[in-house]
Amino acid sequence: MARVEWVRWLGCVCVALCGSILETRGALCDEPRLNVVFILADDLGWGEIGCFGQEKIPTPNLDRLASEGVRLTQHYSGAPVCAPSRCVLMTGRHLGHAEIRGNLQAKVNFPQFTEGQHPLSDEALTIAEVFQRAGYATGAFGKWGLGPVGSTGEPNRQGFDLFFGYNCQAVAHSYYPSHLWRNSERIEINPAPIPGHRKQPDGDVRMADWIGENYAPTLMIAEAEKFIAEHKKRPFFLYLPFIEPHVAMHPPQELVERFPVEWDSEVYRGEGGYLPHPRPRAAYAAMIHDLDRHVGRVLHALELAGVADRTLVVFSSDNGSTLDVGDRSKFHVGGADPRFFDSTKDLRGYKGSVYEGGLRVPTIVRLPGVIAPGTVNDSPGYFADWFPTLCAAAALEPPTGLDGESLWQTMTKPHEQRLRQKPMVWVFPEYSGQVAVRFGDWKLVRRGLRTPQPGPWELYNLTTDRSETKNMATDRPELVSQGVEILQRETHDNPLFPVVWP
Repeated sequence: MARVEWVRWLGCVCVALCGSILETRGALCDEPRLNVVFILADDLGWGEIGCFGQEKIPTPNLDRLASEGVRLTQHYSGAPVCAPSRCVLMTGRHLGHAEIRGNLQAKVNFPQFTEGQHPLSDEALTIAEVFQRAGYATGAFGKWGLGPVGSTGEPNRQGFDLFFGYNCQAVAHSYYPSHLWRNSERIEINPAPIPGHRKQPDGDVRMADWIGENYAPTLMIAEAEKFIAEHKKRPFFLYLPFIEPHVAMHPPQELVERFPVEWDSEVYRGEGGYLPHPRPRAAYAAMIHDLDRHVGRVLHALELAGVADRTLVVFSSDNGSTLDVGDRSKFHVGGADPRFFDSTKDLRGYKGSVYEGGLRVPTIVRLPGVIAPGTVNDSPGYFADWFPTLCAAAALEPPTGLDGESLWQTMTKPHEQRLRQKPMVWVFPEYSGQVAVRFGDWKLVRRGLRTPQPGPWELYNLTTDRSETKNMATDRPELVSQGVEILQRETHDNPLFPVVWP
């Protein structure tokens, strides 16, 4: 190692070990340390933003982010639903090894809790903890879902100095809840909260009936802006798990009115769950447009703080677009209409499915001067990769035992493309029990594993058939065997979230 490189490395190590000397870092290393902002949408489909082909909903800030960075077109979430996907993201361990593999409520095994999901254990190591130990300020603003306040999974025990938002996913079904959390302090925000679930079989459905006093997303994005401003002189890791466009749909009325009245010839009465809405298509578009505005505010806050050029910004979604409800409604859950918006393009399935439409998510990464602007990267990757990737970006040593592989070189040196070494694994006990593994161009799927008649193995070549229409399992039995062997090797027992395949 050259002397200059050795001195730089030594200085960075010293800073990582001693957060109190962060102000002297300029004398130790040539440049300030990299900030990281990870923005996570909730139930945003692969084709629901402009730079991924959306034609009806304007998303100028996300489109700008893509023009200044790289679009990852074959990027996958950690799971097809909220909590396990976030577990994979935070811990870098795929669903075959993850502690949390489904949306299990904490009260099932911990009756002392009235809200929140099954908690991460003390033994779990999150990416926030690694950044925190390296001297970074760490903040999370949005929806947590990995353990209630007072449990081992609460954000403050999993690496975050400051958390503000929804601890519980179920509470986040309302955009006008009674309360949010600031660390362990319950903050009352609406004396008359709006419920997330109601039906209205008849009568006039009015937007005004479902609008409360304080809109939670407005409070959370303001806290994120404040965090950036207050930490501009030291490195920070900022996690922003926004709640849009997860239903229930009750965005601000002025946003709904920006979209054509002609879109909505039929009201949604809550027959598919969540709240009714007189203009469901306009409301859904308003939620995604509002999400885009949040992204714009984050980017503006970085610019105001003077740190945009040394901040890695990642945008993604926790799973695919809102699922269908069958014959109960012409709409999907909560009044969403992914068919109208072409939310998944030609991808099969929605949220809750291990098909592409449930897992492949729109992903954008920007770092000025390092990631080439306006580029597209088709290399496969998924949430388990972010732990080693962000460590590589920030020059931190990743822990052993991670399931993902770093995408840093793939994103920063696209001319040096390399083949993925590790398979991508999903072992999902919910929605009747499903497993999937992608290895190379091939994806092996099996569904109905927790039913009396499990489905057959399905094999698809995603290079020639990303819509997963042609099952090649009979033609390529050796690849089925290879995929099954990977799943068996990569799946540890988890009594809380069992999945067994014949």
